[in-house]
Amino acid sequence: MTKLLEVNNLHTRFKVRNGYLHAVNGVSFSLDKGEMLGVVGESGCGKSVSMMSLIRLLPPAAQITEGEVLLDGEDITHASVSRVNSIRGSKVGMIFQDPMTSLNPFMKIGDQLVEGIVYHRKIAKAEALKQAARYLKMVGISNAEHRLNEYPHQLSGGMRQRVMIAMALLNEPSLVIADEPTTALDVTIQAQIVELVKGLREKLNMSIIWITHDLSLLAGMVDRIMVMYGGYVVEEAVLDDIYKAPLHPYTIGLLKSIPSLKTEAGSRLPSIPGAPPNLFSPPTGCPFAPRCAYKIGRCQDEVPMLAAVSGAGGERPHRVACWVDVRERGVEQ
Repeated sequence: MTKLLEVNNLHTRFKVRNGYLHAVNGVSFSLDKGEMLGVVGESGCGKSVSMMSLIRLLPPAAQITEGEVLLDGEDITHASVSRVNSIRGSKVGMIFQDPMTSLNPFMKIGDQLVEGIVYHRKIAKAEALKQAARYLKMVGISNAEHRLNEYPHQLSGGMRQRVMIAMALLNEPSLVIADEPTTALDVTIQAQIVELVKGLREKLNMSIIWITHDLSLLAGMVDRIMVMYGGYVVEEAVLDDIYKAPLHPYTIGLLKSIPSLKTEAGSRLPSIPGAPPNLFSPPTGCPFAPRCAYKIGRCQDEVPMLAAVSGAGGERPHRVACWVDVRERGVEQ
């Protein structure tokens, strides 16, 4: 497979009144053309900031202090602002979490869609409107020409999210970043959006990074899963390996907290005790150590590197950042 994206040792921090918040701490991964990667972790783990850092879509207080992002071999970490603006919306599309706050309530749907087409393709507005209607139809919105003249509040939540997906696809990007795009939707609409994105991925042969806190949502959807905690990547593997043979205690904890058909009615789901690390003062050792039931002395003093596990092979070996081999400790997976 041909690599589309390579991220090497990415660090992002926020300058605040009392110092710096270290949100992303040495994230490294790659993505092949046509591949779909799921990025999972609880709120505050750094998954959204990591992916926003790829296209430098960050607030003024944030800064990338180290690392590089290569898109089709081009280093966009140090590219000019104008160059990054030309990449956003053309080579890289973005589906945001809440369409009600992402769409402009004072602009018609058509005007918002046309804006990106005209900016990147330099075509007339009339032609851009035809393209916008075509993509609304592609994402399953009927009577597309009529919808172009409506405002966001006139659409349902599911339709607004379909508009956001169409907006991300308008200029046929090679990569789409989806930041928890189903969080604000009910379960039925959520399933429809997931199936829509899966179908569009196959049809357009694009790469997708799907950010979520719901590990169960990624089943049968992505090729690989990357688990983040405390600004670090703690585990990365193909889908089946994560579900069938997780190797990081945090991943194991996340999987145990998912209800199943075997869960007894009225029983409490297992939870991970403790709280996420203080990113204003990152721990000297493994960020998960204070919450881990399997920690050893080394965990408190050294941050484990993300490395391929022994016996892992293939182009995408199972990688984990942990000093404890749960296979040897007999940890229930």
